[in-house]
Amino acid sequence: MQSNSTHQLQGENLSCTRDDRELFTGLGFTVHPGQVLLLEGNNGSGKTSLLRIICGFREPDTGAVRWCGEEIPQSQYYSDMAYVGHLDGIKKELTVLENLKLSLALGQPGKLTIQKALDKVQLSGYEDTLIQALSAGQKRRLSLARLLITHNVLWILDEPFTSLDKQGIELIESLMAEHCANGGMIVMTSHHDVNLQGVDVQRIRLS
Repeated sequence: MQSNSTHQLQGENLSCTRDDRELFTGLGFTVHPGQVLLLEGNNGSGKTSLLRIICGFREPDTGAVRWCGEEIPQSQYYSDMAYVGHLDGIKKELTVLENLKLSLALGQPGKLTIQKALDKVQLSGYEDTLIQALSAGQKRRLSLARLLITHNVLWILDEPFTSLDKQGIELIESLMAEHCANGGMIVMTSHHDVNLQGVDVQRIRLS
């Protein structure tokens, strides 16, 4: 495993066309440890398409995404990256604890135990609760708790504040700031204003 100081995410001359409409072209960026790349723009501007390209879920029409200097997709990238989409991505037939155990089994253990992660997202005491009994905000916090129990330098988040109230947004912002302070990196989309004290936030506005 490479140290955080060697990690770097680069987009080079990226372009994307969808339904014969050019969403963006000649796009480039570099993200270093401790930084956030915030993708902004109206619905249909290409934010999710760019996020999917950065994840390696689709190829750009031109250009490349590189992780530590090597073009993705690559196995190390998927070991270092965690993606949380605009849907929660949790299994409703399982309990809170079972969902986190499943996530832990699929990833590399992180610094926090499951119990400490539940404390962080204010879900302590809900371990045996079925997902269908949770509120929309609680489900969202659970989906983000998965990031805390696995080791991933790069978080890729599509609308992470969906379904969260003001307190929930502030909670997730604090976890994001803590991740960056520890050398982590984040690429995200958001319709909300992002308040990350002390974090270097780059912005790309798609139109």
